[in-house]
Amino acid sequence: MRADQQLAELVSRLKKGAENNLLSVILYGSAATDEFQPKHSDLNVLCIMRELGKEELSKLHAASTWWAKKGHPAPLFFTLNELYRSADVFAIELVDIKAARRILYGEDVIASLHVPMNLHRVHVERELRNNTLRLRQHYVMHPTDSRKTLELMLSSISTFVALFRHALIALGEDPPPTKRATVDRLGSVLGFDPSPFHTVLDIREGHKRERDVDAQTTFDKYLNGITKATEEVDRRLALVPANGQEGNSGRRPNILVAENRGGTT
Repeated sequence: MRADQQLAELVSRLKKGAENNLLSVILYGSAATDEFQPKHSDLNVLCIMRELGKEELSKLHAASTWWAKKGHPAPLFFTLNELYRSADVFAIELVDIKAARRILYGEDVIASLHVPMNLHRVHVERELRNNTLRLRQHYVMHPTDSRKTLELMLSSISTFVALFRHALIALGEDPPPTKRATVDRLGSVLGFDPSPFHTVLDIREGHKRERDVDAQTTFDKYLNGITKATEEVDRRLALVPANGQEGNSGRRPNILVAENRGGTT
């Protein structure tokens, strides 16, 4: 069954289970863009409900388990009020959903959503730091295993490119529409080499064979680029005042992040 057919079937099952409690079903992540890679990308679905108590959740069981058995992340469920009140907590994720989404059913409740960009910049800094730390954690467990090193880069590339896109936004730049152009733009702005990111994307997209890549040399450049980007974003944003800081900018679970198969970040 093709992706569009599976999505249509999911909507049908959600409508059957939730009835008039279902307000909207939204596809987000790379599947809502031209850069969807079936081998590496997932179909991420956000469902907006009127109520989400025990009884309402139970009625969503059949559709959710069917979807998960197809190999996709379980749908995420928000009430409309929760969604609007979460914009300060999920600033990065909701900026992405606002930029690229596909309404599968119901209202486009995202269009009128306001995301506080003063908190967005804080989230960008934190997520760059967090994911750099995770990258180091994974590498240090198998530093001489080139296969695992390559897998680490392939599983983390989408996360870092997404954060690079948000770094450009936080720095007042208009981010390009593609992953490669985003890496090139941020590399030019911050002064790091984008070539290792292109190498990883080449492998991910089937343009280059894994055996033709020196994983350790590529990782050295990959890590240096990420470290440089993280340090420069931190330094440059510290020089730009953010007016009206508010809300809780502490660590929160990234449940809205578009997942990638085999991801480690």
